[in-house]
Amino acid sequence: MFTPQGPTLPELAVQALSSTMRGYDLLAPKFDLTPYRTPDRVLDAVARAVRPLGPFDRGLDVCCGTGAGVEVLRGLCRGRVTGVDFSAGMLAVARTAAGDADGGPAVDWVRADARALPFGPVFDLALSLGAFGHFLPAERPGLFAQVHASLRPGGSFVFPVGAPPAVGSRAYWSMLGFDAAMRVRNALWRPRFVMYYRTFPLTGVTGDLVRAGFGVRLLPLEDLGRRADGSPRARLVVATRG
Repeated sequence: MFTPQGPTLPELAVQALSSTMRGYDLLAPKFDLTPYRTPDRVLDAVARAVRPLGPFDRGLDVCCGTGAGVEVLRGLCRGRVTGVDFSAGMLAVARTAAGDADGGPAVDWVRADARALPFGPVFDLALSLGAFGHFLPAERPGLFAQVHASLRPGGSFVFPVGAPPAVGSRAYWSMLGFDAAMRVRNALWRPRFVMYYRTFPLTGVTGDLVRAGFGVRLLPLEDLGRRADGSPRARLVVATRG
C-alpha cells in the first residue's frame, strides 16, 4: 500500500497515537505518498461531474489537506480559491505544491477548524474530499451549517460518496475491523484520533444536509463505473443553498 518513500511503520504508529491534528502535522510531508490521498481518477471524475453545474466564481475546499481538492477548484472557478484545514503541517505542504503549479486562480490558505469556519457567505462552490471520517455523526449538523453559512444563495457544496461494500466482502471486514480498532484505541488512549469509515451513511448525511437548509440531489460518478447490480460505484452529493 505504501511506497518506499512513504511513512514507515514506526512513523505511522506515532501518528496513530497522537491527536488528529498532531497526527496529520506529522504525516503531512509524506501524505501524498500514501493511499490516503484522494486518487487522481476520483478527482477527475468529480471535476467532470461538477463542471456542467457552473459557472463558479469563488471556491472553498473544506479540510483541504495537501491541496488536491484545491487544484480541482482552480480548474472549475474563475475567482479566488480558498483551502481551509486545521493542520498547519498539511497547509504548509499545500502551499509549497500550489506555488509550483502554473496558471489558474490565486489561492488563499486558511488554518481553521471546519466546525467553526471564519467566512461569510462569499463562496459559490464548496468541495470536500475524504475528510468526513474525522467527524463524529453528532458533529455533522454543525459542520454542514458552517458550510451553508459560507455559501452564497444558490451556491453548492459537493462531495463524492462511495457505495458501501457488500456485506461479507474483504472491504466490508477491513472497514469494520478498522473502525472497531479505532474505537478501542480511543477508549483506552488520549488524546483521541478520530477516523472512522462507517460513520457517514448516505441516508443520514442527506437528512442532515436538508436540515441545515440545503436542497440535495445525487449524481452518479459514471467515470468510476458501476457495480454488478448496475448501481454506481460512487455518487456525487450536490447540496445547494436556497
